[in-house]
Amino acid sequence: MKPHVLENDVWQIGLLPETGMSTAFGRIKHGGAWLDFMRPTAEASYRYPSDCASFLLVPWSNRLRDARFRFRGKTYQLASNMRDGTAIHGVGREHPWAVERADGRQLAASFDSRAHENIAFPFAFTARAAFRVEGQRFRCDLAVRNESREPMPAGFGHHPYFQRALAGPTDTVRLAIPCAQYFELDNCLPSAPPVPVDPRVDFRNLRPLGDAPIDDCLTDRQGDAPVRFSFAESGVRIALEFDWLFANVVLYVPPGKSFFAVEPVTNANDGFNLYDRGIAGSGVFVLAPGEERAASFALTVQS
Repeated sequence: MKPHVLENDVWQIGLLPETGMSTAFGRIKHGGAWLDFMRPTAEASYRYPSDCASFLLVPWSNRLRDARFRFRGKTYQLASNMRDGTAIHGVGREHPWAVERADGRQLAASFDSRAHENIAFPFAFTARAAFRVEGQRFRCDLAVRNESREPMPAGFGHHPYFQRALAGPTDTVRLAIPCAQYFELDNCLPSAPPVPVDPRVDFRNLRPLGDAPIDDCLTDRQGDAPVRFSFAESGVRIALEFDWLFANVVLYVPPGKSFFAVEPVTNANDGFNLYDRGIAGSGVFVLAPGEERAASFALTVQS
């Protein structure tokens, strides 16, 4: 499987439509060389979205407790795809997407749940994704549409992995995430509204990642401020900008790894069940039949 490559003078992006519209690599040019800003995918893993540099989360992000959710008085049982018994990261990443148009600077693709058997979601939906490189910016637009005859709960997001070091092992990242609250989690699942951010995950000011493991859902974004990546030795600075619909940011820092994830997502962990219980901050939106929601994110290399 060969990635479709988008490239300009700043970005080189490898895309895998057959692997749930995942991303194989995301590189920036620095000092005349391509450097992996996103965690690169081994060619042997191109068919496995969880091993990719980034993958899409449609039509929900993160976990659903016990792989089930309630919506408007009904309980829906899904297939568990996680060792903890949850259903995680939607179903769009598990199937190929149809490429609508593509060239060296942009690619647009679509997904229709009705075209696949045994989709582990009870409502029919379609999704669209468009990627492009333009100057200093790599941008993705993502949308989901309700194709069923009744309202459906929905959410979506991105799961990009980034390198802790860029131009050599000592060129380590400092990170800023403009979120003032977070969800207190038990086994990665919340049961109450968000609270003021704990110092452990307070990244409102630029700071090193540190060595402690983190897997938390941050929220209460501060205006339009972007997530910021800063590499001290090389001087590279990159901003992650995303639309207001991405109300939450999941920060995942696995112990002993050379990568971490910053995930712009619409819904919080277990968002459908938070919504059903009336807990504030779920980030879930309800789509009427035929209704669509869309949002974009962009990575911009700053001069």
